[in-house]
Amino acid sequence: MAELRQLLAGSGVDLEEWGGEVEETGATYAENAALKAVAASTATGLPALGDDSGLEVEALGGEPGLHSRRLGPTQAARNAELWRRLAAVPRPWRARFVAVLALARPAAVPVDYFEGRVEGELLPEPRGRGGFGYDPIFLLPDLGRTFAEFPPAEKHRWSHRGRAAQALLASGVLSSIE
Repeated sequence: MAELRQLLAGSGVDLEEWGGEVEETGATYAENAALKAVAASTATGLPALGDDSGLEVEALGGEPGLHSRRLGPTQAARNAELWRRLAAVPRPWRARFVAVLALARPAAVPVDYFEGRVEGELLPEPRGRGGFGYDPIFLLPDLGRTFAEFPPAEKHRWSHRGRAAQALLASGVLSSIE
């Protein structure tokens, strides 16, 4: 939520956390994001943003994908499991982050979707202290840094969630929200 607040700062939209729990049963990032957005909008009677994201590793057929957070109980365990699965695979370990934001409004159909993607490579050990999740092992080769090595404002320019937020802002749809 803190990252979304930073990304949408200055947009005129006041983000509040709903606090409800939604089971991620969708088959896609968009479906999971919509489940969250629709549930929050229905519960509050207000427009709501839902988001879902994941890490897709080329050599693993796109896994862990939707299950990125379920790969282990802690981020260290998730990283270790990724490295275990990639142990016999030659580097570079190409990967992408994908994020989808879904905007739902009370009684409005359809839900609006905004997607961001970023291509990169996984590293065999973490670098950097910023960010969260897989950020310390996700390298942007052209920039030579992991997401964990960027200050937040700079990370937002390059990140999958930043790109999804940029698409949302560019759409103009937020200006129609009261």
